[in-house]
Amino acid sequence: MASVKEMRTRIGSVKSTQKITKALQMVAAAKLRRAQQAAEAARPYAQGMANVIANLAAGVSGPSAPLLLAGTGSDKRHLIIVATSDRGLAGGFSSGIIRAAREKISTLVAEGKDVKIIAIGRKARDGLRRAWGNRMIETFEVGLKSPNFALVKPIAQHVLDAYTNGEFDVVTLVYSSFKSVVTQTPTVRQLIPAVVEKNAGTAFYDYEPDEDTILAALLPQNISVQLLSAMLDNQAGFFASQMTAMDNATRNAGDLINALTIQMNRTRQAQITKELIEIISGAAAV
Repeated sequence: MASVKEMRTRIGSVKSTQKITKALQMVAAAKLRRAQQAAEAARPYAQGMANVIANLAAGVSGPSAPLLLAGTGSDKRHLIIVATSDRGLAGGFSSGIIRAAREKISTLVAEGKDVKIIAIGRKARDGLRRAWGNRMIETFEVGLKSPNFALVKPIAQHVLDAYTNGEFDVVTLVYSSFKSVVTQTPTVRQLIPAVVEKNAGTAFYDYEPDEDTILAALLPQNISVQLLSAMLDNQAGFFASQMTAMDNATRNAGDLINALTIQMNRTRQAQITKELIEIISGAAAV
């Protein structure tokens, strides 16, 4: 059994850990509000662009349709973009995204597809490297700043160049969709060819210039918009998960401190009782 001194040292260590987890919880809570506002502010723009593309796509078909909308006519070569965070201490946030990506990749490989991977975030890179490292063609780090177009533009351009050069037929994005502070859902979304939502474009407009010209400009921009929206959702989900995980860690540390304190008091009482018995026994012997 540990001595009273050893237990006091352990209690002090747990208290220090509790202070750290409490500080991380407060920092995550402060950053969550800004991240949530940024994620929610990006959605109307992304949805508005999807509506415009849906309206334009209704009047474009056949050989005149842009490559990003019509596709290559094949689905043999797939690019999977997996977006996570760079940091941990957020419970199962990144592992949920990686699990969804693994399931998607395994399904495609079992069907005989040629699959390549782009990892956004160190957690995605590390989580997929062991099983699918030979299929990983590029990695990008998220960094500590809030995602912006300057961050996603090189990634989007890399994807567009590879698709235009005929390296891939289908591009899919895996990320975490932020629903609320307690709900973040791993999501698999096809980026290329662009998926036109049914009933997304219910109004009809006369466009100037023609639909083909507008789509040729909007579809590449839509890749950047979808990537940015996904990374903003990821950031909000990360801070929500981290806040929850650190709150649980703080509570668990408090429970452990209470249990160790009770055990230390019992050990100390047992030592005092033992010493009293020895004193009384010695006095009785005299």
